[in-house]
Amino acid sequence: MASSAGDPLLSGEAGDGPRRFVPSTIRLKTSVWSELGGAVGDLGTYIPIVLALSLASHLDLGTTLIFTALYNFATGLLFGIPMPVQPMKSIAAVALSSAHLTIPQIMSAGLAVAAILLFLGVTGLMTTLYRLLPLPVVRGVQLSQGLSFAFTAVKYIRYVQDFSRSSSASTSVPRPLLGLDGLVLALAALLFIILATGSGDDEDVNRDGTSRRRRSCSRVPAALIVFALGLVLCFVRDPSILQDLRFGPAPLGLVKITWDDFKIGFWEGAVPQLPLSVLNSVIAVCKLSSDLFPERAELSPARVSVSVGLMNFVGCWFGAMPCCHGAGGLAGQYRFGGRSGASVVFLAIGKLALGLVFGNSFVTILGQFPIGILGVMLLFSGIELAMASRDMGSKEESFVMLVCAGVSLTGSSAALGFISGIVLYLLLRLRDLEWDIRGLLGRWAAGRRQSTNEANEDGAGDA
Repeated sequence: MASSAGDPLLSGEAGDGPRRFVPSTIRLKTSVWSELGGAVGDLGTYIPIVLALSLASHLDLGTTLIFTALYNFATGLLFGIPMPVQPMKSIAAVALSSAHLTIPQIMSAGLAVAAILLFLGVTGLMTTLYRLLPLPVVRGVQLSQGLSFAFTAVKYIRYVQDFSRSSSASTSVPRPLLGLDGLVLALAALLFIILATGSGDDEDVNRDGTSRRRRSCSRVPAALIVFALGLVLCFVRDPSILQDLRFGPAPLGLVKITWDDFKIGFWEGAVPQLPLSVLNSVIAVCKLSSDLFPERAELSPARVSVSVGLMNFVGCWFGAMPCCHGAGGLAGQYRFGGRSGASVVFLAIGKLALGLVFGNSFVTILGQFPIGILGVMLLFSGIELAMASRDMGSKEESFVMLVCAGVSLTGSSAALGFISGIVLYLLLRLRDLEWDIRGLLGRWAAGRRQSTNEANEDGAGDA
């Protein structure tokens, strides 16, 4: 790890200057630059979804920025890791599809998911589910989500996108080779991140000079530099966006939800979102946090579930996009340097400033952000998440994991892949149990035959 000397927010002794006033959960574990790089690590998923909903469904971007900033503050303080806050992807997908949910229906879907997750967390049922789920099935869900992110990222890089219709609306038009959002720019960003961060493993460091150079290079906040370049290019691509900016936050108001809105939101949005929230936003996040931060106590699935519920019970009433945590976001923020709650606190400060200063007009800036750069950032997040599945210890575990991932990807449903994985796992356990019973019965029968033969021999000897 990078040295922590000289950073005023880093952990230290209780009486060590102003550091004693900083909560332990947001004390830096590495450097400020590393945490800042991790802060923008999950924006490859965040920006396309909120941008598409702002353009197509008239979501208030300023309100969403402010409330997700508050969520980031809270999760950074509570969990002490770069816990991501991301839009609920299934609800967003339905809202941008032919069903085209209205804002009250989107908020109804978020409130319904929040109520169910809050119930599962408070009652402890989420913890029970977490303990009962087989690891290969969870790894299959993580692998499918990671590969799905990677496939989407490649589409972002290769093809022109139309986010006014969907967050994944790839056209058949190849991205131009040159230009301010061209293929060369995206590949240059990709090459820079690889050279700066390598494979993302900051533990494999030797003491020779070469390794020290690689370690020093890994301190470069690659994602932050690439994201800052993208912001600069927004104004270069269209200088007139400055004229469209309006200062000040959007006025807050309660969303009026009718019973019909709730019914449509529940069946169209909440039902497909719920399996993804349980599996990816709670179960997979807790498993991944144990992999990435083995020195820390394991995250409580109940706390994570309650966190998602409370976030949406606050924000959805005011029109903020329904949000959850996500294993992909955690993997992305870790991949680019996030190691503590400070990472998402830095992100919260940025979101809050943008939401309060520009409000909903900030969408004009995001509309010019180079999508190829977002694709590059999303690619690394997906790969980091998929690599969590490399710890399968047997061919049987890998078999279950790959079937679960394959069904999830081809069926475009984490729930379908999860059910397939559970059924396969139980069948394999039943098969092993059958062989164990056969072996036990065989040994018992052999023992009985041996006892009978010995008894017969003893009887013959007495005669």
